[in-house]
Amino acid sequence: MDGTDLLRAELRRAAQSLGAPDDVDPVIERPRDPSFGDWATSLAMVLAKRLGTKPRDLAQAIIERLDFARAGISAADIAGPGFINFRVAADVFAEGLRALIAAGDQYGRSNAGNACPVNIEFVSANPTGPLHVGHGRQAAIGDAISSLLGVTGWRVTREFYYNDAGAQIMNLALSVQARVRQLGGVDAAMPESGYHGEYIRDLAQWYIDEHSSDPNADDLDAVRQFAVRELRREQDLDLQAFGVKFDVYFLESSLYSDGRVDDAIKRLIAAGHTYEKDGALWLRTTDFGDDKDRVMRRSAEKGGEPTYFLPDVAYHITKWERGFARAINVQGADHHSTVTRVRVGLQALDMGIPQGYPEYVLHQMVTVMRAGEEVKISKRAGSYVTVRDLIDEVGRDAVRYFFLMRKGDSQLVFDVDVARSQSDENPVYYIQMAHARVSGIFRVGEIDATAITGTDVDLSVLSLPEEQILIKALLDYPALVAGAAEALEPHRVATYLHDTAGKIHLWYHKAHVLNEPEPILRARLVLARASQLVLRNGLDLLGITAPERM
Repeated sequence: MDGTDLLRAELRRAAQSLGAPDDVDPVIERPRDPSFGDWATSLAMVLAKRLGTKPRDLAQAIIERLDFARAGISAADIAGPGFINFRVAADVFAEGLRALIAAGDQYGRSNAGNACPVNIEFVSANPTGPLHVGHGRQAAIGDAISSLLGVTGWRVTREFYYNDAGAQIMNLALSVQARVRQLGGVDAAMPESGYHGEYIRDLAQWYIDEHSSDPNADDLDAVRQFAVRELRREQDLDLQAFGVKFDVYFLESSLYSDGRVDDAIKRLIAAGHTYEKDGALWLRTTDFGDDKDRVMRRSAEKGGEPTYFLPDVAYHITKWERGFARAINVQGADHHSTVTRVRVGLQALDMGIPQGYPEYVLHQMVTVMRAGEEVKISKRAGSYVTVRDLIDEVGRDAVRYFFLMRKGDSQLVFDVDVARSQSDENPVYYIQMAHARVSGIFRVGEIDATAITGTDVDLSVLSLPEEQILIKALLDYPALVAGAAEALEPHRVATYLHDTAGKIHLWYHKAHVLNEPEPILRARLVLARASQLVLRNGLDLLGITAPERM
């Protein structure tokens, strides 16, 4: 158990000895003001009414029942209406640093997920063009959530769902077909809802090159298959440039060719939640809290095709049947309306699928700024900025960090000038510089960082306020990772790394590590190694490199 687990267990024992229920679960947090102590709990205020006593009196009684040594604390006092503040014993911090170094790249990992399978679907872009910056933000969030769940014990499958069917794919085919004809000297008009980026002209030329013996633009199906194949390859290159890999690529078209959409319709009819009206087949979604019933299959007059949410239901049936009792979809905020419909469709099947399946993480779009003005157009894509545009301009690390530094449901402004700068203004540069600085201590001192263990080192000499604050931050990392994984919020890791980097910079300037007497030198090398490991582990979680030189 770590220090907080020891304190929590002892608080639970003390509270239960005073009549608290068996399921009491003390919440322990850092005080807002560090001068109050190392940890604080509102346990006495939570239990006071239930135990029929005043919060401050209960707080005093809890303190009197605590075994300080077993809890790993040196002092406890009462503040305000009944908060209990604790100061951690120096040897607990010391042991924490030793345990951190011993864990190495495993520090922050846990088995909370118990190797249960989880499917995380993200990006899932229509193969109609290069990946835009919205896809990029989604790729960064989905990949980081996958990593967070992976290091907390879940068995993660990263999945990309290709929408390779429907009206948008037809518009793509017609657009490429028109360009093929134009390149062949025919005066062909682009479709009204077509795609106009430079990449469409490239696709048309590639099609002609591949079919040089007979570039027949009249074969629309051949044009469609070629365009989808090439754009899938292009999107794969976008993802490779971003360092994102998937375990499964699932084609929407397979839901039709395998009969899964028809099967989903049959299951919903059999479950008794459908009816016919105006020649269309409806799903009675109001039975499950929706504001109105939804059309599942259009009338014959309108083509008789399934509506867009039905393939989504069929797709999620495959996730459930593949053994994913937990599924998470990372999507843009424009998918908000689909959340209820997909979940309702799954509940209506009477397959035992829980109400909140799948989980959704929705993110807002990205505004790209340069020189104070919004950047809207890519030379390659035409109407939007692509992920590769940004990577080419500022590098993968900066793109990933900027996409992750804000909570997903908040608007994100990507300032290209800041991302390119090598200054404290650039948050990813600031964090990487902190890692380079602590790495430089070992390089300049010609010391093998991997040989640092903390064994037989007196860590009580780490008495500077900057050292104590930094140690607390480093030891908070496992709880930070656990909380970010539970909440599916990787921005917490990004924020933590920036805050911790600031603490490392302050300590680095205050503590002249290599110029100190032997006992202090050895202790500070332990702190430098611990700082190096935490930054490296956190950056790796976000898919960002940890350079040793800048």
